[in-house]
Amino acid sequence: MAKWFRSEPMEYISIIINEDASHDCLADLGKLGVMQFTDLNPDLTPFQRRYVSYVKRCDELERKIRYFSSEIDKFDLECASTGTVDQFLDSNNPHVSSTGEASNGKLLETLEVDLEVHESQLRELNSYSEKLTVEYNEKVELQEVYEKARYFFMTDAPRLASSEHMRFSFLTGVVSTEECIRFERMVFRTTRGNCYVRFAPIQQPITDPATGKLLEKSVFIVFYKSQAIEAKLKKICDAFQAHRYSIPDMDDATSVESMLTENAQDLVDSRTVLLKNQDTRYRLCQKISQHLERWSWIVLREKAIYHSLNMFKADVAGMLRGEGWVATENLLELREAVERAHSNMDMGMPSHVDHVPQPWPTPPTHFVTNKFTYAYQEFVNTYGIPRYREANPALFTAATFPFLFGVMYGDIGHGTFLFLAGIIGVWNEKKNEGVKHDELSEALHTARYMLLMMGFFAIYAGLIYNDCFSLGLNLLQSRWVFEGQDYGTVDEGAVASSTTDYGSDESVYPFGLDPIWHVTSNELLFFNSFKMKMSVIFGILQMFMGTCIRGLNAVYFGEKIDLFFEVLPMMVFSASLFVYMVILIFMKWTINWQERMLSATYKCPLNYGGSGDGCQPPNLITTLINIALAPGTVEEPMYFGQAYIQNILLLCAVASVPVLLLAKPYFISQQTHTPVHHHDEDLPLYTDDHDRSGGGGEEHDFSEVVIHQGIETIEFVLGMISNTASYLRLWALSLAHSELATVFWEKCMLSTLNMNSFVYCYFGFAVFAGVTTGVLLMMDVLECFLHALRLHWVEFQGKFYKADGVRFHPYSFKQVIKDSDN
Repeated sequence: MAKWFRSEPMEYISIIINEDASHDCLADLGKLGVMQFTDLNPDLTPFQRRYVSYVKRCDELERKIRYFSSEIDKFDLECASTGTVDQFLDSNNPHVSSTGEASNGKLLETLEVDLEVHESQLRELNSYSEKLTVEYNEKVELQEVYEKARYFFMTDAPRLASSEHMRFSFLTGVVSTEECIRFERMVFRTTRGNCYVRFAPIQQPITDPATGKLLEKSVFIVFYKSQAIEAKLKKICDAFQAHRYSIPDMDDATSVESMLTENAQDLVDSRTVLLKNQDTRYRLCQKISQHLERWSWIVLREKAIYHSLNMFKADVAGMLRGEGWVATENLLELREAVERAHSNMDMGMPSHVDHVPQPWPTPPTHFVTNKFTYAYQEFVNTYGIPRYREANPALFTAATFPFLFGVMYGDIGHGTFLFLAGIIGVWNEKKNEGVKHDELSEALHTARYMLLMMGFFAIYAGLIYNDCFSLGLNLLQSRWVFEGQDYGTVDEGAVASSTTDYGSDESVYPFGLDPIWHVTSNELLFFNSFKMKMSVIFGILQMFMGTCIRGLNAVYFGEKIDLFFEVLPMMVFSASLFVYMVILIFMKWTINWQERMLSATYKCPLNYGGSGDGCQPPNLITTLINIALAPGTVEEPMYFGQAYIQNILLLCAVASVPVLLLAKPYFISQQTHTPVHHHDEDLPLYTDDHDRSGGGGEEHDFSEVVIHQGIETIEFVLGMISNTASYLRLWALSLAHSELATVFWEKCMLSTLNMNSFVYCYFGFAVFAGVTTGVLLMMDVLECFLHALRLHWVEFQGKFYKADGVRFHPYSFKQVIKDSDN
């Protein structure tokens, strides 16, 4: 854990490699994934880079792979798995051509030939399939037109003739079913009602040759009497993309039957050819799917290599120079990989890996995490990346976040469900690793250990509260009893009696709160007092810890001015008012007030002053208010000299504010007469090719330092008050959770149990389970999670965390492939 406290020490190095061995060298470095390259050609556009042609070739290969993927999806085929990324990277033959020969040095050429052959075959088949589909659809539509028109002339046509010598012309075709109403309305308006339109739906959907989707279509027949109307009807058909078909005179039954038979035979032949084409495309896509994922990973790897090589600089012909960051512990491994790549190529010119003299660019921040710590590190990184070698809040968050969540969500029953969810996630982690999930499932898999700890601390807090689905558990025998409670005859307003002597060790419930509190009339008053004080204690201790971590950062970076004139005044201010409040709370809890009050039958012998002389329990809120508003006045003191001590603490708190405000700017101005560097806020900045003529730091004049320190002072002083109040959300959320659980139990279960009916109990339990799952196991978990998140991001991390670091992005094939899958 000490290693997780501060980021990995980084080295800025320079690599000089032979251009002929650059590809193999970068391939080995990509497998290691330990170096982040710096762009040494920032002035060049992407099209001016040395290896832009190779990147374009990779882009073209990616386009082809995307085309293959879309075609494979049309047949609902699954791509064959290449295995894990580690297995792919460890394989000696990264690509094997269709002829079975390893491509080795001509990887892109071999891959381009294979993909070009497959693409040309697939495009030719698709083009042919589209033509066949158009022809097949035309024959299907013509067959339907023949059949629907013949049926219409047999049934409805005789009604159209007003005399033996009058005959109407007609127009037939096929239009989309969803356009029928609009088509009929347009015909009616255009011809002023001088047409007779009939529709008949086609039972078999028609395949769209362009998209492959199935469309519902209908046959239409329009009767009219004028050639002018015929011209208008043809324009309307073109506008609605309706296919028009010419059919012979329906009176000649023999001719119509012959045409139907001939078209039906053509239809069978077209379908046979179409199915043959579809089968050929299916087999080709099936063959491609066996290699698609591997091809994709190879292209991603090659593209990453050439992108990285574009960051190198060619200072000498035949040699490339690159610079970047590497963790100190990986430097030897990196040097061995570079030398191995050159030795395998039998290069006469050796490689060179060396440190770059300072000043460096801003070092990136890198933490080595595992399955447990990864989620907490991402939790912190979402707010901001830690500075290089700054204290890592994730180390403390791993313990305090699930604990504060448990304080708000404390319930044995509900916590058990959350704990089991974490157990299931941990149990199935190997099964879920390497499997593509949706965004929610991936987040739950990543946070499986966090859920486990959240459930554990929720159970722990539930044991402290003695709360299980809003019910108290008498596991260790309550120390209080009501008269007649065994027979259910307790009267309203009855007073419980202790089963042991007051003040003895046996009178204290062994663990957590006595379950008797859940059935008392002053239950809410007691739990409110307990949880409110507990929230204040946890909040002040966590914020004070954050201030102490700020001091550790100042000591580590050698910032003496920050330590003595910023951190120490902050600690004095916090301890004088807020830590002292915590001490008073514990003192009030530990003092035997019954003994003190009994000793003051006539007069309190303690003589501490005030109205009670120390024998009456004080109101802590009044005591704390009087520290600032009535110095030297303590109505109900708890110890001798409390007023004097509180005056000293108030004086220390007030004196620390001007020190915090003015001391640091003054001493910074005394250090130099030139514009001063505000070291607490800025690290050296990157300049192209390092511009090593001087240190890179943002400069501030004295007025800016004073203004910044004034903002810092106001934010801290007011923040300590507001942040302490913010921690009361621990009490509020815990109270809301327990009260909701109580309402659900009483209204859903208890009321139905009193009805003495199995049916009512069955439905009551169903409602109880539903609202418990939806509200308490889902909504309330999210609510408590977000509030705990805010307490860490604002109240805790705000005391010391700068969050302006640069994340370490190593050149890693594994990460490139993982990002592409997401």
